[in-house]
Amino acid sequence: QAQLVESGGGLVQAGGSLRLSCAASGRTFSYYAMGWFRQVPGKEREAVAAISWSKDTIYYADSVKGRFTISRDNAKNTVYLQMNSLKPEDTAVYYCAADPRLSMVVAGWDYWGKGTLVTVSS
Repeated sequence: QAQLVESGGGLVQAGGSLRLSCAASGRTFSYYAMGWFRQVPGKEREAVAAISWSKDTIYYADSVKGRFTISRDNAKNTVYLQMNSLKPEDTAVYYCAADPRLSMVVAGWDYWGKGTLVTVSS
């Protein structure tokens, strides 16, 4: 059974950094794009960043450009999200997702993790 498990969330002060990880298991995600999304209670889930299997195409939401970096280690079936200069508005549950096609459209992703909470205090 395909499984994506996020880790690395927590409480951090504004201006701080966190590194999220997402480990894929249970099936091969070879040639799959991977992405990070976030959701605040009461709001729609939004795309944060996405990366192709070959790492040659990367997308970022405008709100995180220059602060967040997505990367992946295909040998380890793991995708990362390095988050720097965190702001209180970055507070959300962060989810990773996998899909054969790369996009920044939430509805276009087939496999999802259960999420990890990131809280940024002011």
